[in-house]
Amino acid sequence: MDIYFEPTFELREFFKANKNNFECTLLDEAVNVKDKIDEILKIGNIDLVNNAHQLTVYIINNEDNKLKQFAKKEGIAWATHSIELTFKLEWVQAIRRTLWVFIHKYYELANKYHIKDFFNLETMINNRVDDFLNTFFISYSTYKDSLIDAQKKIVENLSVPIIPINSNISILPLVGSIDSNRIYILKEKVLTEVSELRIQTLIMDLSGIASMEEIVTYELLKVIDGISMMGCSTIITGLRTEVVKNITDLGIKFSPEIKMLGTLQQALDEYL
Repeated sequence: MDIYFEPTFELREFFKANKNNFECTLLDEAVNVKDKIDEILKIGNIDLVNNAHQLTVYIINNEDNKLKQFAKKEGIAWATHSIELTFKLEWVQAIRRTLWVFIHKYYELANKYHIKDFFNLETMINNRVDDFLNTFFISYSTYKDSLIDAQKKIVENLSVPIIPINSNISILPLVGSIDSNRIYILKEKVLTEVSELRIQTLIMDLSGIASMEEIVTYELLKVIDGISMMGCSTIITGLRTEVVKNITDLGIKFSPEIKMLGTLQQALDEYL
């Protein structure tokens, strides 16, 4: 490795002059990451090599604010594309090691070894690398949590799809199994939507439900009682034979105020 050095060089000038050497050494240090560089660029448009040079500039030039902003941006990018965090950790630690290879070389060539000054520099450099990592992981975690929350809301909306037909009537088609978690989501969403949309009639189509556990049936009745208190009437359609049998075997009775119809089409024909 041919190091370029001039006696007048400051540390940042030395790094700039040896950019290519720095890059080669970094790739040698990052054994597991260097084969993933192209893949990460393709997945998230994240250029690890250029970003390493940028991080080095911020560290050497004492640009703490830019370093933290850069770390936040990187955290969001890695969280967005769900790139494996072990690659990031190894890459940054490789940057740290490479930094010190070139810092030692600079001080050796410049003949500037002063124990106290070098100790202060070591503290400064390592603290900045640690600050970058801490800020990156906080940003990654925060943004990842927000993505999970957003995805959870999408799932909730899909699992309880209330479809307005007009200003007064909405349909709630339920499909698949209903467990305790889903019935809780259903209760929260139905009560909220009935209030906010001022729904007067809710057509609850259960043709997509093959069976209901006892606790789910009781909770469903609580939902119906709740929206009834809010002035919303309920029409149940599409009850399957198996579901009806389970309900009657349990001795559960629906309120006479709840209207039962065989199919969703019958309800639409009658109320529209």
